[in-house]
Amino acid sequence: MKKNILLLILLVVGLLPAKADNITVDGTNRSYNVYVPKNLGENRPLFIFCHGYNQDANWMQNNEFKNDKVSMEAVCDTAKFIIVFPNGIDRAWDTSGNRDINFIKALIDKMATQYKIDRNRVYLGGFSMGGMLTYHAMNKIPDLIAAFVPVSGYPMGGATANANVRPIPIMHIHGTGDDVCAFSGAQPALNVWIKHNGCPTTAKVVSNYNGFNAKMHTWAPGKDDVEVKLLELANKGHWICKETQVYTGKEMWNFCKKYSLNKTNPSVSITSPKAPLTYTCFAPVDQAEFPSIDITADASDPNGTIAKVEFYDGNTLIATCEKKPYKATFENKKSGTHTIKVVATDNDGETGSATIELTYNHPLAQYSLSQFFSEAGSLPSGWATDDGNDQRTGYSNGYNQGCRVFQFTASRRGFNYGLYFRNVEGKANAGTAKYGLAKTNTTLTLQPGKYALKYKVCNWNRPSFSPIDIYIEKRSNGQVIALQTYTPTVNIGNDPSNSFGTVAQQTLDFEVTEAGDYVLAFRTAQAEWADGVIGQLTLMVSEFTSTGIEAVHAPVNSHLSPVNYYNLQGQEVTTPTRGIYIHRGKKVYVKNR
Repeated sequence: MKKNILLLILLVVGLLPAKADNITVDGTNRSYNVYVPKNLGENRPLFIFCHGYNQDANWMQNNEFKNDKVSMEAVCDTAKFIIVFPNGIDRAWDTSGNRDINFIKALIDKMATQYKIDRNRVYLGGFSMGGMLTYHAMNKIPDLIAAFVPVSGYPMGGATANANVRPIPIMHIHGTGDDVCAFSGAQPALNVWIKHNGCPTTAKVVSNYNGFNAKMHTWAPGKDDVEVKLLELANKGHWICKETQVYTGKEMWNFCKKYSLNKTNPSVSITSPKAPLTYTCFAPVDQAEFPSIDITADASDPNGTIAKVEFYDGNTLIATCEKKPYKATFENKKSGTHTIKVVATDNDGETGSATIELTYNHPLAQYSLSQFFSEAGSLPSGWATDDGNDQRTGYSNGYNQGCRVFQFTASRRGFNYGLYFRNVEGKANAGTAKYGLAKTNTTLTLQPGKYALKYKVCNWNRPSFSPIDIYIEKRSNGQVIALQTYTPTVNIGNDPSNSFGTVAQQTLDFEVTEAGDYVLAFRTAQAEWADGVIGQLTLMVSEFTSTGIEAVHAPVNSHLSPVNYYNLQGQEVTTPTRGIYIHRGKKVYVKNR
């Protein structure tokens, strides 16, 4: 009698699972805890969550997911889904083979038989080593799991995404103070799946998420409208967050519940151009020259046919295609950010959509190129670096070494953020940081005029200082049109928490004589571990050279010399007839009286 009373008390206070059970998998007895809400009904979702190394199902259920106000069981009760906490063998998981993959498959089968769960809404997550198993399962059983939620764990040998795997919805949760699985490893793992899923490479970031010291990064939409998310928990260590504002159980469920394997909506993806695209054109008022953009898309329907594909600029319809190829031309050259949306509609009237962002900037006086130096461990949009061994293209993040943005935290500092670049082996033309290369999907167009590049730069770990080249080159052929070599007088000292004083502003004055696309570049000395940190960078124009169309109404062979006239193909014409020509570097109209 006493034993039964004690058991009842333990169940009430939550020190024992609601139900422990066993299953035989590949001849081995495996155990798990399962929680089933009252009045569950049929065709309800299943969530499987795997414990960390040297933990077990009881610990995960009754400690990691409980506080005095919230429990995972309460989430299940409200949303009506089953949660299973499996036990690993020897409190560990097989993160490279099939042993525990087969265990998960067997659990799904048993839950389907025993509770008639909806096989299309099965979700998998795990903590620490359980998170590593979750990543492993993405490649092994993507057709059994609708969405994945790894917490504080990722493949230590690097993530992979098999080419034949469908687009995978993922939310990764991780604390920045994790001293077991460092937070810096989360982003490289996610980058693999961001690329595989066809998601935008730039995340939308919500800071102070839910009023908590956290950031929610979202890369979306990808193929099949999937999302990749990273919930960044500032200063949290290697444990599951169970605060009232950010309770891991709720966050996981709110993400997963959007996904099901029996998708009937059409899928659409934008195949060209690659996003995001940014065009910055320095030009007089109303003379910015932005290109028209060809947009192509691919669409399919799992249970029918595609009736039409529509292209939108915001809410404005650009084009409608009722058959392949699905393509349109974007011709709205108004400055600002344009959201290009493609909507596919199937024969049942169901829709799917994909979006990209296109930005046209038209600065008349100045433009800050360091405004995007705002995220430590990232390479900002528009930038590309080459340290002689490693080439990086922005936007990308998750870096804890190599070329990247530093955040400086000392009370005495010359600037808050800086872009670090280096030359590892002292190779010629290595150690560069460049803005405006074609591979960054960023274009900097300069009309003829007089310009000034204002910059602040210092050395990172060169106590004796080493020079840095600052130069402007044509993007088409790499021709340098302006060059300045500057030796910094400030060395930060190899630690972003170090104090460093005022950094003097420098200026590179240059003149553009030919309209075109240009690249701004910084290059270290050609010495091992030569380096630099760009702190502030602004491009300014002081004067535009007049290159507008001159309407010259003149007869052929008049007082305007016919020599050095060129047609629009660049061929010299000694006796121009009626038409448009280039004369003395300017467009002229020539017509007979």
